[in-house]
Amino acid sequence: MPTYRLFSHQAMAVMALLIALWLLISHLLPSSRVWGTGTWSLSGAFQPSSKLTVLIWHWPFNKSLPLDGDVCAHYGVVNCWLSTNHSLLSQADIVVFHHHELQNGAVRLPLAHRPLRQPWVWTNLESPSNTHGLSRYHNIFNWVMTYRRDSDIFVPYGELVPRHGPAPPVPTKNRMAAWVISNYQRTQKRVVLYNQLSKHLQVDVFGRANKKPLCPDCLLPTLAPYRFYLAFENSQHRDYITEKLWRNALGAGVVPVVLGPPRSTYEAFLPADSFVHVDDFSSAQELATFLKSMNASRYQRFFVWRERLAVRLYSDWRERFCGICVRYPHLSQDQIYRDLEAWFKS
Repeated sequence: MPTYRLFSHQAMAVMALLIALWLLISHLLPSSRVWGTGTWSLSGAFQPSSKLTVLIWHWPFNKSLPLDGDVCAHYGVVNCWLSTNHSLLSQADIVVFHHHELQNGAVRLPLAHRPLRQPWVWTNLESPSNTHGLSRYHNIFNWVMTYRRDSDIFVPYGELVPRHGPAPPVPTKNRMAAWVISNYQRTQKRVVLYNQLSKHLQVDVFGRANKKPLCPDCLLPTLAPYRFYLAFENSQHRDYITEKLWRNALGAGVVPVVLGPPRSTYEAFLPADSFVHVDDFSSAQELATFLKSMNASRYQRFFVWRERLAVRLYSDWRERFCGICVRYPHLSQDQIYRDLEAWFKS
């Protein structure tokens, strides 16, 4: 056999072996971005090997939180230091900016003083319908931190995690359906659907929009006696699932009736038989009939997941910021969002 053909065959064999090893290693290594139950929790995730400083340029909604001691260690993340000291701009490994304050003009980006190749993170938990002014931020941010699963740093409002110990009993039910709403706009799809549904189903409405606000400690006890909760998002966008599902419904031990992204998106976060999706019905009347005619046995099946899973809520911005350090080793510092608006509205 000619020498060059022998060399070619050997090279192909070596290449095949390398590819096989790469696939094996990729399969065995735990992924930091797997969309199953209990996968966003920082505990047990990859840890930065050297100390990183995350500079929080401003607190979201101007609600500052204490940063005393090793904050990130409390969330299971080592070698991660959070600071709000602007004098550290030249030294920080990452700087993070929350969009709400950029949008309303309360904060300006320190573009003139940005160190070369310093990664900047844009974070936002609002939907595209309530996010404005993105056209000003072309070619600025390296990474995004949002509720979308394709974000560089994925920060959900909640998730289901493995349960340790027995499940709490399902609260006693003696009322039909509840809804908490503060921002009531007649043109919103959720308001249109509520108006149709309420003609056929008793729905008790709470919140500022109905002049029945609930204090933070009153929310879950008030909702617990209801069989169903209308977890209607204010707008329908990719992966946009908020505390309306995680806290108001699942956290209260109530079956969520969801309006938001497609059923397939919810099923990426929840068991398929743990919620009711409005898209499964041809009309509000059909949905109302389904809810009213449900017997006790069928209703209890919505809670089977509680035997092995528990709701984990994420509301502390410090925990979210610590998650930047976990993702840092896996992100490209050369990446940049040339058109942030196009990405977020896609």
